[in-house]
Amino acid sequence: MTPEEITGRFPGGLPVGDGWVPAPRTEAVTFPYDGSEVAQAPVGDEALARQAVAHAAALRKDVARLPSRVRRRVLGGVAAALAEAARPMEDLLVLETGKPRVDCRTEVQRAVATWEAAADEVAHIHGETVPLDLLPSGDGMTGFWTRRPIGVVVGIAGFNYPVLLASHKIAPALAAGCPVVVKPAPATPLATLWLVHLVRERLAAAGAPVGAVQLVTGDAAVGRTLTTHDAVAAVSFTGSAAIGHRIARDAAPRKVVLELGSNAALVVAADADLDAAADAVVRGGYYASGQACIAVQRVIAVEEVAKELETRIVERLAGVAVGDPREEATRVAALIDEAATERVLAWIEAARAAGARVVTGGVRDGRCLTPALLAEVPGGQPAWDEEIFGPVVALRTVPDLDAAYALVDDSRYGLHAAVFTRDLGAAFTAIEELDVGGVVVNEVPGYRSDVAPYGGVKDSGIGREGPRFAIEELTVTRMAVIRP
Repeated sequence: MTPEEITGRFPGGLPVGDGWVPAPRTEAVTFPYDGSEVAQAPVGDEALARQAVAHAAALRKDVARLPSRVRRRVLGGVAAALAEAARPMEDLLVLETGKPRVDCRTEVQRAVATWEAAADEVAHIHGETVPLDLLPSGDGMTGFWTRRPIGVVVGIAGFNYPVLLASHKIAPALAAGCPVVVKPAPATPLATLWLVHLVRERLAAAGAPVGAVQLVTGDAAVGRTLTTHDAVAAVSFTGSAAIGHRIARDAAPRKVVLELGSNAALVVAADADLDAAADAVVRGGYYASGQACIAVQRVIAVEEVAKELETRIVERLAGVAVGDPREEATRVAALIDEAATERVLAWIEAARAAGARVVTGGVRDGRCLTPALLAEVPGGQPAWDEEIFGPVVALRTVPDLDAAYALVDDSRYGLHAAVFTRDLGAAFTAIEELDVGGVVVNEVPGYRSDVAPYGGVKDSGIGREGPRFAIEELTVTRMAVIRP
């Protein structure tokens, strides 16, 4: 389908209030691979942001009172509609994100699963009774607590997985009974606009207020307006650590759920299956052109297998197709924009100047970067310490697993980590001791289920996503005490 055919599937303007309102201006969304224009996207402003939050606040009690069956019907209907639109949604994601088609297909599949899981979780929002008679003053009294919607939610998504990340915000909010205002990344608003259109159609069909889900695009000023509005109860943000920290400060005392950056580590023990480990490095380090928060960035190998592991990674990289993301075979394409490309190249050069060895890759191929493997990047270099968000993996050698685990934790980030080992004791040591939000054994650290708790520690964020756990984040307990 052409971009015009795809974007013609949803109305123009922005879904604010009960309808679609004109935006103050438009801005071109461009295809990262060749710079061509995909479409003109509506760009909102602070006034529209305030209008959206005010509308959501006015609907707060109506949305909270929606019966469970209605919320479940809406969520399941969105999952079905998204599944039906999977191929054109995939096409649109390829064009606006520049991600390889295989990764865009996975994104849509995961988004569908997120909506299905949220629909299932509606039936499991419940409370408990409390034994008040543990104290003499409670004799004869009844106590129980329930979960209630927290109120207006603002969801802000990153550019790399716009539909999936928006789904992680919208679906749990609706399941919990909260109106939500979502803000997509400026570079990738189109697929999220379509998603919101699908949601609002299902709300209308169920007799629910369509303004329960709204979308406002715009710059950082729009984001600040949304996250600091007095009527907002919770902010869910996915993006960089720097911006997440600023949101947490500015939004206080509102609740924040932050899914931030990472420099995910993959540890390879001496007893590891090296073919499986090398496959995981290539599969987990370069998918989405490296633009994923849990892409493999740091590979930490025990010295007796490090050289052989490096050889096997290089062999596999020779078969990684770089180029047009519309092609099925492509695995690495252009980054989101030229600024991102220049930054990654600068970090590679800084690592080289500091003594690292560029084993392979890390050069331009048109607008793309060839997948890079660096060796022995010293600490203090951003290619090791920070989130590179590009097709770059750095390999370091350590004497043993204790040193490997210590190096994993020698980071301000703590999202996910992986360990490849045949030793069950070594695996459980990693699970028990690594200071991260998730440990994956004999798989990529980027392996995640959208129905499991997901999130990090330290500068990787606070709170958890995944429908069940995000619903808990977006509800508050209400205690009831009754003396008959």
